[in-house]
Amino acid sequence: MNANAAAQLIQQHWHAGTRMASLPDAMRPRSRAEAYAIQARFETLCPAPLYGWKIAATSIAGQRHIGVDGPLAGRILAERVIAEADTIPFGANHMRVAEAEFAFRLASDIAPRVTPYAISDCLDAVATLHPAIEIPDSRFADFATSGAEQLIADLACGHYFVLGDPAPDLWRTLDLAAHKVTATVSGGTPQHGIGANVLSDPRIALAWLINEITGLGLTLRAGQVITTGTCVTPLPIAPHDTVSADFGTIGRITVRFGA
Repeated sequence: MNANAAAQLIQQHWHAGTRMASLPDAMRPRSRAEAYAIQARFETLCPAPLYGWKIAATSIAGQRHIGVDGPLAGRILAERVIAEADTIPFGANHMRVAEAEFAFRLASDIAPRVTPYAISDCLDAVATLHPAIEIPDSRFADFATSGAEQLIADLACGHYFVLGDPAPDLWRTLDLAAHKVTATVSGGTPQHGIGANVLSDPRIALAWLINEITGLGLTLRAGQVITTGTCVTPLPIAPHDTVSADFGTIGRITVRFGA
């Protein structure tokens, strides 16, 4: 398997807004390890340092949306992070959904170790919690049948990401599993979610991602952001829509799409 060639092909489709049925057989990953090796090549193809990490399919709705039975980790590329005040280009978005997510920014590095990280260890390494909106997409024409390995290689359906302001420090006292989130698209019917939709608790999702990445022998860096997957059913979007997510005491985030 040629990891670099596979990453370059995925990137070419991403920049062009085009799709492929699947990776060519010689480039197709046969295991999660091979898939993550392809994904890692994106760090050499992008000029800016890695912004952070995402988790796809932490909810039942998210798993059904991309046709997998468990979570996948992906990189968030700095070039695809949009400020909340800016307009997100809609472009050739294929998935056409937005996702309301809990996101954590790290205060310190987290290096590989023999024993898994407990939730408390992970929270000790967190600086701030933020409301966030992810706009996923895939370079595969039928992403729901592409399989976990190809989707991991495809940055776990990474596309655009918007980080809201940090929550007040009281977030550490909250039960994030029971925390409610309400999202709307262009003033339409509110959609309701809860932190428990994210692997039963966003803090569990945080620990899952940290152990998944350190298990690959990689170090997560201070300042990087970890977003934990959608806590509301993925929201259908169209050009010129406005998406808002209200996380109550944690904060609110609004994003706008262009043509």
